[in-house]
Amino acid sequence: MSVVAATPEAISEAALLLQAGELVAFPTETVYGLGADATNGKAVAAIFDAKGRPHFNPLIVHVADITVAHRLAYLPDAAQRICEAFWPGPLTVVLKRRPDSGLSELVSAGLDTVALRMPDHPIARSLLVAAGRPLAAPSANRSGHVSPTRAQHVADDLGDKVAMVLDGGPTAHGIESTIINAASERHVMLRSGSIPGRTIETTLGIKLVRPVQADRPQVTAPGQLASHYAPRARVRLNVTHDFAPGEAVLAFGPFEALRHRTVTGMFINLSERADLIEAAANLFAALRKLDASGASSIAVTPIPEQGLGEAINDRLHRAAAPRA
Repeated sequence: MSVVAATPEAISEAALLLQAGELVAFPTETVYGLGADATNGKAVAAIFDAKGRPHFNPLIVHVADITVAHRLAYLPDAAQRICEAFWPGPLTVVLKRRPDSGLSELVSAGLDTVALRMPDHPIARSLLVAAGRPLAAPSANRSGHVSPTRAQHVADDLGDKVAMVLDGGPTAHGIESTIINAASERHVMLRSGSIPGRTIETTLGIKLVRPVQADRPQVTAPGQLASHYAPRARVRLNVTHDFAPGEAVLAFGPFEALRHRTVTGMFINLSERADLIEAAANLFAALRKLDASGASSIAVTPIPEQGLGEAINDRLHRAAAPRA
């Protein structure tokens, strides 16, 4: 595996590797993705193998433009409006897959739908155009582990299981795409993410359904496993006092006094000024650093359930869930 700066020459080389069925990791505006030719079943299977990913968890397919999306799936009028409003960008739309899409069945994990996204990152867009095919690309990390926001995170997790990592620096959002099921008139937000649900509702004048986890007996989109984004350390949520000796702390907002008064383990503040955008961008890198400290547990201070806080708390609840 080689980690290389994402020059035009490196992108061209990466495209050739993808066409040959190899795995290439690349940056998007959300996190680094582990890319494979979505029409090549063997290449897609290599994603599952590299990540140790359950085969019932579908993959997001990245497309270069909406014309490609129309070739792969049926876009009802409402879905077309959603895509036109938020593509390119951190929004994944689940649609009915066309029988003649040419996509590997593995990307849909046995479902008749496919999750599509048009990334808003120059390196990702250039790679899609150069490869000339849709790319299946979940986050480039071990399944269930903290998502990668830097090229080094990919190298640490996947090593020689990836032919190349295109290094585009830290990702902008640091949290995955929002996922909406737009295959029917009932629009369901399957995963909160970089675009808050309220923004989508306000922009399009629609109402999103937000099912609770108990209403999801079947995984229908990426990122729905109850235990996910998990570090090795145990995660405790909404902690404001009674920190255990040596416990690592992930703080948000005005908790700096804890660093000197009650905390003896590693301390990271996602955003001292309580900026949810800053917190989202820092989340996964912070979890990785705290986990690498060797602490047996990570205490997380409260984060407001509003805007991007919805997505941040979703990831933290999954990180804290009982492990399978």
